[in-house]
Amino acid sequence: MFSRAYRIAITVPPLAWVVVFLLVPYLLMFCYSFWTVSESQTIVHAWTFDSYRELLVKPVYWQTLLRSMWIAGRVTIFSLLLGYPLAYFLSFHAGARKDVFYQLVIIPLWVSYLVRAYAWKTILGTDGVLNTVLQHAHLTKHPLDFLLYSPFAVVLTLTHIYTPFTLLPIYASLEHVPRNLVEASHDLGASPTQTFWRVIFPLSIPGVLAGATFAFVLSLGDFLAPLLLGGPSGIMISNIVVSLFGAAYNWPLGAAISFCMLLIVVGLLFFSEQLEEKWSFS
Repeated sequence: MFSRAYRIAITVPPLAWVVVFLLVPYLLMFCYSFWTVSESQTIVHAWTFDSYRELLVKPVYWQTLLRSMWIAGRVTIFSLLLGYPLAYFLSFHAGARKDVFYQLVIIPLWVSYLVRAYAWKTILGTDGVLNTVLQHAHLTKHPLDFLLYSPFAVVLTLTHIYTPFTLLPIYASLEHVPRNLVEASHDLGASPTQTFWRVIFPLSIPGVLAGATFAFVLSLGDFLAPLLLGGPSGIMISNIVVSLFGAAYNWPLGAAISFCMLLIVVGLLFFSEQLEEKWSFS
């Protein structure tokens, strides 16, 4: 239907954009990970595995990476626990108000990330809204210190921020569940619980996997929430990367950590894609 020149004209610009602004930076990061920093704080273009060796030898880096994955895992679980019931309600029980409720889910995405993070900082602070309410109700005698500058604050904030990203693919998956299969299950005498576990939930697994992948990957790479609300015990691996590229001026080590994170994310995406193909249906 279209000429070869037309196909080239509409294909080359986006491919060039991806190559210049995605693949080339990845290649530069890969090269930097094998270079070193001299005592005069200059990058030495000498190929070595010192950055990767330091990453494995010093426990602080892989321990922080494991803590980041643990935080991202908890955010994923809580996002699924909040997102799936809401998506199920929107798809099967919202009725004529479905569009209104759907818009209410989308509206928080219009608000800036920083605004939502600072809002939680205001709520969880020592003189914040939550501590003030608890003391006014005589449930606590003094402010609760663990609410802010802790992993708890990071998990809570990231769960609030990334739950919509988890809900949307689950909702899309539930919307594609054939309603005649649900009706057939009821006609065959299955209870609503049996229908959910044997018909609806298995068919929605691709959306669950996509939502879980969104929540985990986005949480793993987040650095603003740990910076604003995490404190020393809530620092994640991305904060270390930011400091290595900034104040520490150790770009090779920062590039090595970034490349390892990239491999983890790509492996996770590949594994998630395989599972989605296994559970998908026509």
